[in-house]
Amino acid sequence: MSEVHIHKHEVKSKNLFFSILLNVIITIAQVVGGIISGSLALISDALHNFSDVLSLVFSLIAHKLSRKKASIDYTFGYKRAELIAAFVNASTLVIVALFLIYGAIGRFLNPHPIQSGLVIWLALLGIIVNGLSVILLQKDAQHNINMKSAYLHLLTDMMASVAVLIGGLLMKFYGWFWVDSVMTIAIAIYLIVVGVKLLITSTKMLMLFTPEHIDIKEIVREVHKIPGVNKLHHIHVWHLNDEELHLEAHLDCSADIKMSEFNTLLHEVEQILFQKFHINHINIQPEFRKEDPKDFIVQD
Repeated sequence: MSEVHIHKHEVKSKNLFFSILLNVIITIAQVVGGIISGSLALISDALHNFSDVLSLVFSLIAHKLSRKKASIDYTFGYKRAELIAAFVNASTLVIVALFLIYGAIGRFLNPHPIQSGLVIWLALLGIIVNGLSVILLQKDAQHNINMKSAYLHLLTDMMASVAVLIGGLLMKFYGWFWVDSVMTIAIAIYLIVVGVKLLITSTKMLMLFTPEHIDIKEIVREVHKIPGVNKLHHIHVWHLNDEELHLEAHLDCSADIKMSEFNTLLHEVEQILFQKFHINHINIQPEFRKEDPKDFIVQD
């Protein structure tokens, strides 16, 4: 397998660790405050924060595992651990959201008086804590799906705290206690939207689906322009993780060339695939008039 070395963004696990500490503090504060004030929105936000703490811990463990070196028993190392973390985190977003909707409907049908002052102050605390956590992970989230899943958890927490704050103000000045349930449902719907999107993305990666930005037919057209290439076939393209895009294929040569000549041909293929498609791990099986299926995609 050939590998084109690229500059990799170094994800900082200490930012994730600080975010975990901040979320533990806000979770405890919101649980206590929600029980005292009687606010379901505050308790639901605390539940969401607690799920975030678990998700952030899972993300941190997955991040540490992904950095472990490959071995004879684990030839890829644990590089796909972060994809599993992203999948689990996305799933918890959706599950928590469904529980919140169930509870909010019951509270909407039977609204209770709520101590809005405590709700307002804890919502402000949630905005500050989650906002700081979002800033800490924002850069890493642009380069890593595991960090993106953690970032989305925190971003939705901040949005939820804003919604709780608005609800607290409306309850304080207008006595609209039903707003607590409405805000809870709004938070839950947003959780489902972002959770499902991340769930689909992580599932596609885990299933080794062809990345959405990759056009296999375009890859074939570009490789076939190289002198000495007869046909590229039996193609697989997949993400090992966020940083590594793999391709394996059979390459039927137009002439019975020496291995040294094939090395030169392979180098040209590697450069085309990396420069135009950002594929940095390539495994090519050389062939010359071999009797096998020549379709682009072959069922193994």
